[in-house]
Amino acid sequence: MDRQQAWDILCEFTKTESLRKHALSVEAVMRAYARQQGEDEERWGIVGLLHDFDYEIHPTADQHPVEGSKILAARGVPEEIRYAILCHADHTGVERKSALDKAIFAVDELTGFIIAVALVKPDKSLGLVDAPSVRRKMKDKAFARSVRREDITNGAAQFGVALDEHIAFCIEALKPVVGQLGLNP
Repeated sequence: MDRQQAWDILCEFTKTESLRKHALSVEAVMRAYARQQGEDEERWGIVGLLHDFDYEIHPTADQHPVEGSKILAARGVPEEIRYAILCHADHTGVERKSALDKAIFAVDELTGFIIAVALVKPDKSLGLVDAPSVRRKMKDKAFARSVRREDITNGAAQFGVALDEHIAFCIEALKPVVGQLGLNP
């Protein structure tokens, strides 16, 4: 499987621009972590791109991403990719074993939260976002209330990286794709 095939699957099942942007943001950070860790950047990026591909057709916890995994299996998507996608959601109960499994969980909620912080900055500038500003917003339970803060903190811990370091890394990894995300540098 290559990125174009993954993008085609994402676009087939994901029609909203916001969810596609989320996929692009998670892909960017997953690729950056793959480079840092000497892992397969294409595989890690595909996991990021496809992790929520079925959310619009399976929006409930009893379906997403389990039912989506069946669709991917029928399309010949490798087991390692499907397994990692199952790992991004705590409710699946799938054990995170590999660095890939841990990374997708660590990155998913945090990228969305970082983008939400950027969107409330002047000119929607990612350049004005840093780890302390993200940490402050995490304490504000009314801000981006659907984001599970415990997933952000647990994700960093399971991935074995300090939270502030993880936040800073994710911000930097998003900078090359700010235009695709509707943000300014």
